Amino acid sequence: MTDWWRHEVIYQVYPRSFADSDGDGIGDLPGITSRLGYLRDLGVDGVWLSPFYPSPQADAGYDVADYRDVDPLFGTLADADALLARARELGLRVIFDLVPNHSSSAHVWFRAALAAAPGSPERARYLFRDGRGVDGAEAPNNWQSVFGGPAWTRVTESDGTPGQWYLHLFDSSQPDFDWTNPEVRAEFESVLQFWLDRGVAGFRVDVAHGLVKAAGLPDHPGVQHVLGGIGDGGELVPTNVSPYWDQDEVHEIYAEWRALVDSYGDPARILCAEAWVWPPERMARYLRDDEMHQAFAFDFLQSAWDAKALRADIEHDMAAMAPVGASCTWVLSNHDVVRHASRLGLRQDQPRPHGVGPDDPQPDVALGLRRARAATMLMLALPGAAYLYQGEELGLPEHTTLPAEVRQDPAFIRTGGEAIGRDGCRVPIPWDGDAPAYGFSPSGATWLPQPPHWREYAVSAQSAVGGSTLELYRSVLRLRREYALGQGTLTWVDLGDDVVAFRNGDLLVVVNLGSTPVVLEDDATVLVRSDLGEVGESGGAGEVSEPGVVGEAGEGDVEVADARGQLRVVPTDTAVWARVPSA
Repeated sequence: MTDWWRHEVIYQVYPRSFADSDGDGIGDLPGITSRLGYLRDLGVDGVWLSPFYPSPQADAGYDVADYRDVDPLFGTLADADALLARARELGLRVIFDLVPNHSSSAHVWFRAALAAAPGSPERARYLFRDGRGVDGAEAPNNWQSVFGGPAWTRVTESDGTPGQWYLHLFDSSQPDFDWTNPEVRAEFESVLQFWLDRGVAGFRVDVAHGLVKAAGLPDHPGVQHVLGGIGDGGELVPTNVSPYWDQDEVHEIYAEWRALVDSYGDPARILCAEAWVWPPERMARYLRDDEMHQAFAFDFLQSAWDAKALRADIEHDMAAMAPVGASCTWVLSNHDVVRHASRLGLRQDQPRPHGVGPDDPQPDVALGLRRARAATMLMLALPGAAYLYQGEELGLPEHTTLPAEVRQDPAFIRTGGEAIGRDGCRVPIPWDGDAPAYGFSPSGATWLPQPPHWREYAVSAQSAVGGSTLELYRSVLRLRREYALGQGTLTWVDLGDDVVAFRNGDLLVVVNLGSTPVVLEDDATVLVRSDLGEVGESGGAGEVSEPGVVGEAGEGDVEVADARGQLRVVPTDTAVWARVPSA
């Protein structure tokens, strides 16, 4: 069976914000289908779609009311089939999002649970419990919601009296399933089969570390954090100290799912875990050969712009995956975190922010983009798979000035604005700088407002423009495939404490995070630089081909020799890929 998941590059599409075909201001499946050619030409191997299922949209579709259909906001089941068919024509794999930790409160099962009595089979599909204290008026335990506030909501029984409580690790509209219930397990195996039969290449599994809760639902023993691996003193501790994250029994579920997806034969269908798990050795347990295929390396995503920290995270991840024979799955941005073009423009001695608002310290836009381009070149040179988030190939920054009245993230709402939330990374992306909504929607409508300066980031403004971020991504993705970097091996090169440098096959990768320029050896032929873009080759020597010609004189001219020398100088916050003789 082919192991494509070990090295391919997948592009995340957030359907609400990718392309709107009908003018309602919300992206949809036909809009995505119309843009698949762009993704093929970008150079990615596949697409991951965030949820588009029927939903009240309390959490932008991660509150699923029906796992086997398409919300009318996004189209129809026929539109989903058409998208899969077009992707096959273009040679793109398609991965769907699966949300198994919780459903929407509008799901038929949960509506039945509310109508049924305590102790009923309907309630046993979820985590209903009697309250504590006088008349059960206190929540069953001290668990807190990831989105702020208690993780329990009390229901009113059919006779009008206060009744049991139900668990929701996220919003109150997202009740958690009880995964000890055989009905729940059977239902999700059926959901997997439904979409596998329609041709999906696999599933990204939302909150993969959260399905199973500790027996008896005991109080949390310390600080409660979205990652679950933060101790009372702020130190990192194993994630499973939390009674609701990373419980050992979750692995039984994924072993069953792996057997199911493997039964579909070649090409392989895969499972990718969204599991905020620490340390990486615990993450590796999700990637044993009878469980999941991929799991995001979130410690790499969260690493500060610091050479020592980056090297340590890369080394730790690769070392942790080796005993189970797994590859790493690298990522820098997604729909839940501040875009790395802005995150890397903030102070690097502070924790990763949960959103950036107009009253917060603002990122240095130029510095953030410079570092983001270098970080992407670092990531895409590493052995393993990689995921890109829509718009990062345009260098899109976070929208940091969204006013409170337009924000829709339940984290912002439930915390009264204390948590800014994720809306800033979810703004509809720009396609055409001169069109309504920058080409996102024919009507000019957008479900979140776009910044007025995003015209310069539009695809139309960057296509065929040497040195643009879009052309840099296209070049790097092409070279990654040409040099088979995802299937390669990493050998560290010591170029100083402030430099991340390694060889991957015939490619030398140098990322300078220090203040002193680094000069490459004379035998290094520069192929691409994060500050310039792709560099041409003439007679084996570097010559800038598109991002501004350095010199057009003949092979022996001093101007060309100087240009080649300058190409081998790596300034601060810059990454270079260079071809070097085989070791």
